Amino acid sequence: MPARPSVCSRRKLVKAVRTLVALSAGLLIGGAALAQSIVVASTTSTEQSGLFGHILPLFKQATGIDVKVVALGTGQAIDMARRGDADVLFVHDKVAEEKFVADGFSARRQEVMYNDFVLVGPRSDPARTAGKDVVAALQKVAASNAPFISRGDKSGTHAAELRFWKMTATDANKGSGYRECGCGMGPALNIASGSGAYALTDRGTWLNFRNRGDLVVLVEGDRRLFNQYGVMLVSAARHPQVKTVEGQRFVDWITGAAGQAAIASHKIGGEQLFFPNAMK
Repeated sequence: MPARPSVCSRRKLVKAVRTLVALSAGLLIGGAALAQSIVVASTTSTEQSGLFGHILPLFKQATGIDVKVVALGTGQAIDMARRGDADVLFVHDKVAEEKFVADGFSARRQEVMYNDFVLVGPRSDPARTAGKDVVAALQKVAASNAPFISRGDKSGTHAAELRFWKMTATDANKGSGYRECGCGMGPALNIASGSGAYALTDRGTWLNFRNRGDLVVLVEGDRRLFNQYGVMLVSAARHPQVKTVEGQRFVDWITGAAGQAAIASHKIGGEQLFFPNAMK
C-alpha cells in the first residue's frame, strides 16, 4: 500500500492546483480582453481633427470594445491593412479604397462621412490665389514660384493634391517654391505657417489646427474639393487573425444611427468638421 502524502505535501499540491486554476482563469480573462479590442488603420486627418478622441469613448461605452488607432497617410494605412496588421481600414481615397476591395482585401467599402479640402496660404496671398477654383490657384502658385508645402506622403490629401496638379498646365513644373515634407497634415501646416507657404489641407485638421500664424483659407467651395471617407472590414479570408466580429461591430456602429450622430456632433468653435452620409 503506497504511503499517504504528508500534510506538507498535500498543502503544496493544493497550492499548485490553485495556482494553475488562477493562471488558467487569467489566460481566459486576458483572451477575452484581447478579443474586445481592435486596430483601426486610419488617416491622420481623422486623428488630428480630434474626431477619434470625440467618438471612440462613445463606441467603447456602447460596445465595451477598445480601439487602437494607427494614424498614417492613407496609402500607408492601406498598406498596413493589406498586410493584415489592422482589423478595420478607415481612409479617404476612394479610388485606392475600391482597388483594396477589388483585390480581395475587404468584401465591401461603405461610405461614412465627408468634408472638403481647402487651400490655405499667407493672408497677403502673394500668388493671388483667392477664389473658388483650386486648379487656377495652383497654376498661379507655380507661375509665381510661391512656396508650397506638399505632404508628399501618399496620403489621401496628397493624392487629391496630385489630382489637382494634373488638371493644371503646370503639372511638370510646380514652381521653384514647391517642397514635399513627407509628413502628416499637422506638421505640413506647421511648416507652411512658419515659412509663409501655401498648402492643401482637409478642413477638419485645419479647424483643429492652432498654430496658424498668418495662414488663412484662400480657396474653398470648388466641387472638386469634396472629400469622402470610407470604412472597410479587413478580410479574414486573406488574414485569419482579423477580429471579424469586433471589427464588424465598429463598422456597423460608425455607419449606423449612433455613430453617424456622434460624427455630426463633433464641432470646433461651433463649426461641424465632418458630415455623416453613410445612411443616405
